[in-house]
Amino acid sequence: MHLVADAITYAYPGRAVLERVDLVASDGARIGVVGENGAGKTTLLRVLAGELDPQAGAVRVVGRIAVVAQELDVRPDATVGTLTSEALSGVRAVAAQLDAAIAAFDHDSGDLGALGLVMARAEQLAAWDVDRRVDEALTRFGAPRDPQRRLDELSVGERYRVRLACRIAERADILLLDEPTNHLDVIGIEYLTAQLRGWPGVVVIVTHDRQLLDDVMTAILDLDPSMDGGPVLYGATRYATYRFMKDQALRRWRARHAAERKRAETLAAHLDASYEGLSDAWRPLKGSRPNRRATHARGHVKAADRLIQRLEAAAVQVPVPPLELAFPDLPSLPQRYVSGPLLELRAPRVDGADGRLRLDLAGTRVDLPPCGRLLVTGPNGSGKSTLLAALAGSVPMSRGTRTLAAGVRLGILGQEGAPGSAGPVDPASTSGFDAYARVALDLLAAGTLDPDQLVPVAYLGLLTEDDLERPLAELSVGQRRRFDLACAVLAAPHVLLLDEPTNHLSIGLVDELTAALRATSATVVVATHDRRMRADLADWPQLELG
Repeated sequence: MHLVADAITYAYPGRAVLERVDLVASDGARIGVVGENGAGKTTLLRVLAGELDPQAGAVRVVGRIAVVAQELDVRPDATVGTLTSEALSGVRAVAAQLDAAIAAFDHDSGDLGALGLVMARAEQLAAWDVDRRVDEALTRFGAPRDPQRRLDELSVGERYRVRLACRIAERADILLLDEPTNHLDVIGIEYLTAQLRGWPGVVVIVTHDRQLLDDVMTAILDLDPSMDGGPVLYGATRYATYRFMKDQALRRWRARHAAERKRAETLAAHLDASYEGLSDAWRPLKGSRPNRRATHARGHVKAADRLIQRLEAAAVQVPVPPLELAFPDLPSLPQRYVSGPLLELRAPRVDGADGRLRLDLAGTRVDLPPCGRLLVTGPNGSGKSTLLAALAGSVPMSRGTRTLAAGVRLGILGQEGAPGSAGPVDPASTSGFDAYARVALDLLAAGTLDPDQLVPVAYLGLLTEDDLERPLAELSVGQRRRFDLACAVLAAPHVLLLDEPTNHLSIGLVDELTAALRATSATVVVATHDRRMRADLADWPQLELG
């Protein structure tokens, strides 16, 4: 089985996202697709899957393709059982075909070759074992196993885990996954890693999970434009190797761009000086011949023309390098601070609307001092998000107390975005700049924003001005996540509460964000399943929920 993408190009109206992408993968290849938000990673998967037709180039596929997209549209009547049945129908059909072929086989005149092909296909899919495999995958991923559960009643993460379990059990020849670790805990990630390492066919994964790249991939395709404008396929099988190679290329790019700008500015200054001689203020020296002025003018014109020719001949088109995160200098203390923790939570208990217990930390005290740090870990369903919501004061507690020091501003990034990041605005018609201004005005009206400390969204290096001028609905999932991160730091918070901050962010930005969180003066609480981020923050105080 193999997958070939030959110089494919795809553009949305007014915006090219894929240009000259080449990819060749055969059985055993596991390609990690990385790149900045909006670089076209999800679009590439859709083109490879045949959901989108490229404007140029071609995709050739031999084998069956299975896709797990970030978002799953569901019918109102769809259940876990119907999704499982639909996903595994092909495998069950092969099992039924084998049973029928064996039952009808004539040992005297039967076609052993045809029977052998059916048996080989059933062997490849392990068709007799599919029901056990899907049940095991649902369990290991922490997905609902009740076939009667309606999909529209499940969370985004639960729906994703059900679909992922089905695709893993299906054993397609070519598996395309979009951010598969976003909704998995450590147990689920370990199970996924083991399955992918032993995958007999082709795997193409869009991921920001740096540890997954180390553990699984045989090559890394970076869709970020390089200095020559095209994507780069790195043969590196270690994230650190890839990162070193890319950092070196970026340094050369930025240095060359800076040198080109400096040279262009110098030549432009010389050109301006040459044209100065043509100004009306120029006069020939006293006693000169009458035609001296015209002769000098012609000389200046020729000199300027020669300079323009040299400038055009030497011009090298070096594109602008990619953005870098400019994390703001967040304050550590409010103006009226006296002493004690900035935020304290004692013995919290939170009951869900359905009556189920969401969090119970009897006898536990969480206090966050100035410049404090806390890493919250635990499996899915252990209450990490609920704990951060309790710290934020956004969920009612049936027991416990929450104390916020006077003047303390909070910055909150939830799994589904920052509170108020989209606001009451229409994402189809409201630009990023306008939505950011709306959030700022809402915070100002609530008395939780100091206008003198507002963080401008264009300053952060998270989104380009062109992206911020587009309607929010036109941004990719990753770009919306960047916008949510910008909203979380808009008010220059003293305390940052970040729930799965690496979700949907590019791996380069995750590296930059991790370094920024370690260095900031603000107090930071991070809940994450990202193994590399947890390792990078391993020296922080940790609260393990179980």
